[in-house]
Amino acid sequence: MPRPQSSTTISPLTTFLLLVGFVLAFFPAAFHKIIWSPYNYAFPPHEPRNPTSVLCASPNICVAPGSMAWFQKSFTLPSRSRGSYLVTDTIVKELPELKTYKTGLLNLFIQHTSCALSLNENWDEDVRADMSDALDRIVPEDKRSAKGLYRHDAEGSDDMPAHVKSALIGASVTIPITNGRLATGTWQGIWYLEFRDAKHSRKVVATMQGEKM
Repeated sequence: MPRPQSSTTISPLTTFLLLVGFVLAFFPAAFHKIIWSPYNYAFPPHEPRNPTSVLCASPNICVAPGSMAWFQKSFTLPSRSRGSYLVTDTIVKELPELKTYKTGLLNLFIQHTSCALSLNENWDEDVRADMSDALDRIVPEDKRSAKGLYRHDAEGSDDMPAHVKSALIGASVTIPITNGRLATGTWQGIWYLEFRDAKHSRKVVATMQGEKM
């Protein structure tokens, strides 16, 4: 006598769980929207008070507004011989675009290996003279002496010390921008340090990024 065939049925709960798994696997964005819809209905996102600020929506997702912008420009500093020079006014004059930024950052990068940029004292010029003297003591020049301090001397005795000083001080500075102005401290200024004896033409790349006015 043949055995009766047993029928297998899937419970509604199993069907629901399979459906949820399918949606989660293939449509995660839709699943996320469905899950958060009761929250968004009960607590609708508010319009920001300042439309130029960072925009946030539930659940704690923040994005930058469209007013964020990049700007880049190259310019040449006045030629100088060895020494430390305050160039804040020159930088601001070369970058009138600063006034269009409410909040942001300015990066200045000097495209050379025997000079440097720095932030330091902007009032007493003796500080700049002392800095140059101190760097000369830290990295002395070897003018064909018997010491043989440096292997590289093909470009003059001042060249290799200039490379070392450049590595110590650095080729770039980054400064905050606030309401169209550089947010430097009261006694801070932008320095251009030239480490070669002869005058050189030095090019700077300025990059600004931030929220426009």
